[in-house]
Amino acid sequence: MLDTVYRDFGTGYVPRWHGDIIDPAAAYLAPPHHTLLVAIDPEGDNGDGSGDGSGDGSGAGDVVATAALDSRGPAHPPNPRELAERYPSGETAQVRRVYVRPDHRRRGLARRLVDELLDFAAADGGYGSVYLHTDPSVPGAEAFWRSLAKVVHDEREDAGGGNGVVHFELPMGR
Repeated sequence: MLDTVYRDFGTGYVPRWHGDIIDPAAAYLAPPHHTLLVAIDPEGDNGDGSGDGSGDGSGAGDVVATAALDSRGPAHPPNPRELAERYPSGETAQVRRVYVRPDHRRRGLARRLVDELLDFAAADGGYGSVYLHTDPSVPGAEAFWRSLAKVVHDEREDAGGGNGVVHFELPMGR
């Protein structure tokens, strides 16, 4: 996940935005209505010869994709007030951190992970909607989400352009 914020977003680690990346267990594994999915390439090698990218020789494989879901709706600010009201925390499943390493893209991995997140949200039973937002400057991100979800707000159309973020709602029962 850190690779993505540095390579794809160009922001690097920003604590107020990326705290969940530093402690994913607390953010996604400990809370009962949250989850984190991780796709592993068992044959992967980040160049250290270990097969797991860690250099420890464990052979566990490389993490090639992630996807997470939590029960926090979009906060205002920085998101528009109407979105925070439409997607309240506790009732909204927010899809987060759907990242696929560049050499594993265009293979259906992200779509499969999103389907698993939607199944998790439906099985949980406590969610009324599934929300996400994306940065359209990330190559392929906007087109991917438009293929799966409905745009509910495009900040590029706001006076002043907002943060340029595109907000989506995914259908609960896909």
